[in-house]
Amino acid sequence: MERGVEWNFEPTLDRIAALMDVLGSPQDAYPIVHVAGTNGKSSTTRMIETLLRERNLRVGRFTSPHLVSMRERISIDGVPLSEERFTEVYLDIEPYLKMIDDQGRRLSFFETLTAMAFAAFADAPVDVAVIETGMGGSFDATNVADGTVAVITPISLDHMDYLGPDVATIAGEKAGIIKPGATAVLAQQQLPAAEVLVRRAVETGATVAREGLEFGVLSRELAVGGQLLSLKGLKGVYEEVLLPLYGAHQAGNAACALAAVEALTAGEEPLGIDLVRQAFLNVTSPGRLEVVRRGPTVLVDAAHNPGGVQATLEAVHESFGFGKLIGVVAMFADKDVQGILELMEPMMDEIVVTRNSSPRSMEPDRLAALAGEIFGPDRVRLAERLDEAIDVGIGLADEEGEHSGAGVLIIGSVVTAGDARLLLKAGEAT
Repeated sequence: MERGVEWNFEPTLDRIAALMDVLGSPQDAYPIVHVAGTNGKSSTTRMIETLLRERNLRVGRFTSPHLVSMRERISIDGVPLSEERFTEVYLDIEPYLKMIDDQGRRLSFFETLTAMAFAAFADAPVDVAVIETGMGGSFDATNVADGTVAVITPISLDHMDYLGPDVATIAGEKAGIIKPGATAVLAQQQLPAAEVLVRRAVETGATVAREGLEFGVLSRELAVGGQLLSLKGLKGVYEEVLLPLYGAHQAGNAACALAAVEALTAGEEPLGIDLVRQAFLNVTSPGRLEVVRRGPTVLVDAAHNPGGVQATLEAVHESFGFGKLIGVVAMFADKDVQGILELMEPMMDEIVVTRNSSPRSMEPDRLAALAGEIFGPDRVRLAERLDEAIDVGIGLADEEGEHSGAGVLIIGSVVTAGDARLLLKAGEAT
């Protein structure tokens, strides 16, 4: 599928809209929960999917980017498309891709995957689809669909070259998924973002549900393997919900997911408490503060911007309380590398810098130089390859002795997380 690089973003829906027309508008064949935001999109999407599946609905899930296999992006009933089915779906739409290409509007990589997802879900058919934006909102290829529910997870600075220089401008782009008559489920936001999102909802006549007002996390406490939550939904209160994920940010994601499913559900009755408890118990979010090894504990996290990294570090501190934390870090050169390293410095005792498998990865020697300025050279190690860096990190944790409580956090990019899961054989993300 030679369609250029995924991060080549153009602000237009013309091509994907033309393709949807010739495909017969598969995106209109089922209700959609549309998820945008800077951080927490994939985890929230997975939680919504799990809640809907617990209601015995057939659910399509579209997420991006992938950790290991591109097929992870398009899942039905919680399972990625098989290699055979993935190929079949592509071949089904290929003549239509050529039709649009021949009009001088060559479809991008992400537009092609988006079309494949919509087509696969219509063919299944699914009862509902949960669709995560790739980047932004208004001009994201997924926005050819009209979501019955639009979920906006926390917005912070990321992809600023494409989406704008400040949180308010970025929020304006992401607010584009809020459609007339929809329900807008809004995670807690910085004030400039919240104002933009609520204004968009009012302009479109959407119903607004805000975390901390109409719904939210009433309480949470640490539990073995995660946290125990009390959640206020739009239709009821749900007590003693065990979420096997770490951090306040995941509790907020859970509240948003719950509100989204309530908004999609007819009637005023709350969801069954047993259903909610069982669904959240079944939630997984690969590569999101995932324990991939014990002795020493090794965590993998896909955070790649300051907002995401801050949430992850707070969750590590709260949930694990390591006596010593070793960071293994590989980041894209176009990210706020300095800002991220400055957040890591007070939380990490030592850092091992390296590269991931992407051509966008910052060179290790350059990353080491930046890290040395912030951490001091004595706290920075350099490894040319991720597998070597992981070995060094584990070795540094082992030096502390088995009862020291030392841990390793591999972080910096979705690609870094995916590469690490593969190296540590955490299994294919599903």
